[in-house]
Amino acid sequence: MNDDILLNVENLCQYFKSGSSELKAVDNISFSVRKGEVFGLVGESGCGKTTTGRSVIRLYNITSGNIYFKGTRIAAGTRALEEEYKRARLEREHMLSRARKEGTDVTDCVRKADAELERLHEEIKAAKADNKHCNKQYAEEEIRRVRQYFSPLLTACTEEERDTLEKKYKEALRVASKERITNKIQMIFQDPIASLNPRMTVRDIIAEGLIIKGIRDKKYIDEQVYKMLDLVGLSPEHSGRYPHEFSGGQRQRIGIARAIIMQPELIIADEPISALDVSIQAQIINLINDLRNELELTVLFIAHDLSVVKYFSDRIAVMYYGKIVELAGSDELFRHPLHPYTRSLLSAIPLPDPVYEKKRKRIPYKPLLAHDYSTEPPCFREICDGHFVLCNGAEYSEYRKRIEGKA
Repeated sequence: MNDDILLNVENLCQYFKSGSSELKAVDNISFSVRKGEVFGLVGESGCGKTTTGRSVIRLYNITSGNIYFKGTRIAAGTRALEEEYKRARLEREHMLSRARKEGTDVTDCVRKADAELERLHEEIKAAKADNKHCNKQYAEEEIRRVRQYFSPLLTACTEEERDTLEKKYKEALRVASKERITNKIQMIFQDPIASLNPRMTVRDIIAEGLIIKGIRDKKYIDEQVYKMLDLVGLSPEHSGRYPHEFSGGQRQRIGIARAIIMQPELIIADEPISALDVSIQAQIINLINDLRNELELTVLFIAHDLSVVKYFSDRIAVMYYGKIVELAGSDELFRHPLHPYTRSLLSAIPLPDPVYEKKRKRIPYKPLLAHDYSTEPPCFREICDGHFVLCNGAEYSEYRKRIEGKA
């Protein structure tokens, strides 16, 4: 896997049972997020953006697909594999039943069926092991790192220094044993009111992650809380107050402080400004941008406002009904929007220009009229370098001509 890739999502499906039917909230999407970039995920409400973010941070057990973080598989879908295993086993039983009735030899077919069942069994076993043990394995790696760090120090220290150093060593080992790879992914939630516990003070809310992590030093915890409050534009005096005493923008700053105190490498920002006043939105966006540069964060930015995402993101993926329909660099996407849905979204962006607004025409998106997939289904294709679109062969040729004509 590419060392620059921090997060890699492969064929992610997230389905929810709804009585006898199934809701395909996220349907077979793939994308990767590079270290240090802001990856924008946009689309209308209900298209699966938030579900994707929650699946990445393991708030949901994914239906199928794989999610890799720092090269480690942190989530693997088993439900689809288990259903496929059941189907393969039933087909094997039916084949044997027919063979007995007809008196035919199906030895080769049974051998192939057994091999397929064994393959599926091993995939299911490996997926369950990764889901269960990825955090434990990361903790073991952290313990080894702590031992390697303290081993030469303990060998070279004097008798007077040994007691203090051994205490630090034991404390570091205890904290390392509680480390989780998923701690390196933190989320900023959409609703700053619902995401904060009204019974906890700001200090307790921000410090909760450190306490769960196993840190007991109250002085260190307070120092970190005050430092985070300062980074997000609040003061230490705010630490003793409760969430209801703050405005919406201040609550979102508290949520950001709670996320960055864990020293994450990836922040999932789930529409962090949609519940805020327009005057506050720019402040929060600028704050996240400043923190991204200062703390070297990677951001998965989820939003429905394309104009905000353009300002903030390096690359943008457009989602529609659970699928990614277009993925490109921010400038490229706005310069050459290809998929009809992307063009429809861009046409809906208002500008503070009365003359332009009088002439602006809204482009409707009607999938049945825009596409003809009766002969060939669509797949994700690269139109030009780094620009991917969900299309069939005929649309691919048309998009290529359009790009070459504008080049």
